Amino acid sequence: MTSLTIVRVIEAPPAAVFAAFVEPEKIALWWGPDDGPVTHAEVDARPGGRFHVRFRMLDGSEHGCFGNFEVFEPPHRLAMSWSWEGEDTPASYVQASFAPADSGHTELTFVHAQLRDAATRDSHEHGWNGALDKLQRKARRLS
Repeated sequence: MTSLTIVRVIEAPPAAVFAAFVEPEKIALWWGPDDGPVTHAEVDARPGGRFHVRFRMLDGSEHGCFGNFEVFEPPHRLAMSWSWEGEDTPASYVQASFAPADSGHTELTFVHAQLRDAATRDSHEHGWNGALDKLQRKARRLS
């Protein structure tokens, strides 16, 4: 098993960045590695609640992910199980912490853990970096 860690400064306050992970209309702004649309976002934003998100890539392929919130501490931290639709593999885990940074920004520390191998880690790293690039570009729309 392997993991990846990404640290970014997002130009929005922690509460707004946290909301981008748990409010469907805000998830729709950034989820997915390219500029394809989110086609479905359903979130039960609470400890033990579930999420289910589908997005379409620019190449037309669709991907869906789902899981449960295991840690839910707005606006500081969340952790959730992570599974892909159509894959019969053990769940991995996503953790995010949202710390105040200069000028009202947020230092986001994002960890995707228990990925099965280096190739899976590399694929997720590419995908998450694309999504977080979008989150950075659209941060002003979060507040």
